Amino acid sequence: MITPRTPPSRERVAHHYDELDPLYRRLWGEHLHHGLWRSGRESPASATLRLLDEVAARAALRPGMAVCDVGAGYGATARYLAQRLGAHVTALTLSSAQAAYARAQPLASGAPPPRYLLRDWLDNGLPDAAFDAVLALESTEHMPLAPCLREVYRVLKPGGRFVACVWLAREGAGALEVRALLEPICREGRLVGLCSLREYGAALERAGFAVKRADDVSPLVRRTWGVVLGRLAWGLLTRGELWAYLLGAGHLERPFGVTVLRLWLAYRTGALRYGIFSAVRP
Repeated sequence: MITPRTPPSRERVAHHYDELDPLYRRLWGEHLHHGLWRSGRESPASATLRLLDEVAARAALRPGMAVCDVGAGYGATARYLAQRLGAHVTALTLSSAQAAYARAQPLASGAPPPRYLLRDWLDNGLPDAAFDAVLALESTEHMPLAPCLREVYRVLKPGGRFVACVWLAREGAGALEVRALLEPICREGRLVGLCSLREYGAALERAGFAVKRADDVSPLVRRTWGVVLGRLAWGLLTRGELWAYLLGAGHLERPFGVTVLRLWLAYRTGALRYGIFSAVRP
C-alpha cells in the first residue's frame, strides 16, 4: 500500500473539499467521480452517468431499497438514484460546503428525498443492519480501510451489497512512480493511501465480505483526467480568479492544481489504477 508520510486527519480532508469547493464544481460539476467510457464516444456527462448505472447494476438496486452513500460529495449520486430508481438514500459527507449545496438542490416530484448527513463515516451513528446496499464512489481512500469496511459491514443487512469505486496503485509500482506520482497524489489529495487491486480485495475478505467481482477498469475511466486537465487549462486562460487562488499563499490546498497533472500522467504511465469492487455481507 502506498501511503503519505503523514496521514490526513478528518479535519484536513473536510478542509480540502471546503476550500476547493468552487474549483471542484467548475472542473467536475456536481458529480465528483470518474466517467466510464465504454464506446469512447460518450460525452463526459454521459460517461459520468454510465459509471453510476454500472454501480447501481452491481449493487442490484431496486425501487424502495435503503441505500447508504459513503462520502457523498454534492449529493448528485443520491439524487440520481432517488429519481431514477426510487431508492431511499442516506448520504454522508465531511464537507460543510458539499452538505449545504446538496441540501439546496431540488428533487423531481415523487422521488424519495435523500437524507444528507454532515458526518464522519467512522463515527456515523447509523443503526446496525439498516441498509440493503452501501456505495462508496472514490471515498474509502480518505479513511483507514479496516475501520471503514467494518462500518460498511455493520450497517449492511445480511445479504446486502457493497459496491466501491476505488483509486488504486499498480501492483509492484516502481520507486520513481511512487516518489514522483503516487505518494504526492496521496499527500495532495488528502488520501490515507492507495492499495493495489489485490490488497483491497484482501481487505474486504478480512472484514467478512464475500467478494463477487473485482475489476480493474482503468482504460475505461482514464479519459476523465484529460477532460479535467482541459477544463483547468481553459479556466486558467479565461478566469483570473483561478490564478489568484493557485498563487495565493494562504490557500493550503492550492497544490492540488499540480495534482491534476500528476493524475493524468499516473494514468498514462499505468501507475494509477481504478477498480470497481462488488461484495456481499453473508
